[in-house]
Amino acid sequence: MSAQTSVQKQMLRREVRERLAKLTPAMRLQAGNRATAILRSQQTWNKAHTIIFYAPMPDEVDLTAMLNEALAAGKTVALPGYVSEAATYRAFIIKDFAKDCVPGKFGILEPKPTCPSLALNALDLALVPGVAFDLSGRRLGRGQGFYDRLLALASGIKCGVSFDEQIVHEIPVEPHDAHMNCLLTPSRWLAMAG
Repeated sequence: MSAQTSVQKQMLRREVRERLAKLTPAMRLQAGNRATAILRSQQTWNKAHTIIFYAPMPDEVDLTAMLNEALAAGKTVALPGYVSEAATYRAFIIKDFAKDCVPGKFGILEPKPTCPSLALNALDLALVPGVAFDLSGRRLGRGQGFYDRLLALASGIKCGVSFDEQIVHEIPVEPHDAHMNCLLTPSRWLAMAG
């Protein structure tokens, strides 16, 4: 990574975190409900049978209601789980969010070690958090590349999920950075051209 790109990414992370700090818990909950309603109406969602979600951190849109709906509808639901031997994340199938998840490597809920693994090329849809996104589908992560490596092996549609405050004009990218096919925010669904 070039020094200039690294500095630009750090500045964007700081800027977006400042914006997110202004959101109250009630605003976050309301935003999550709006994003859920938008996702529920999308053909991409309705056609998807195998979906990887994320366990939300406080600064991420909470789609847990959709995860539970997907389970109730008989869809295959997975979450990222850290595999220490490989120092990377892989997908693991869950049947019950509350019962099948425990705090993982970074304190984020992830599937218990007893959950079966899922081949990433079996995915129809990946719902992907990030620090920021731009309207071209570029994603800015937390800086360790875990999602980029996971998504490099994933098939299906990659959908960035964020608050509107996380949409920025442009994100500097490098060849390894994952690109989104669509974006979901509390105010819109945007499919990328191509």
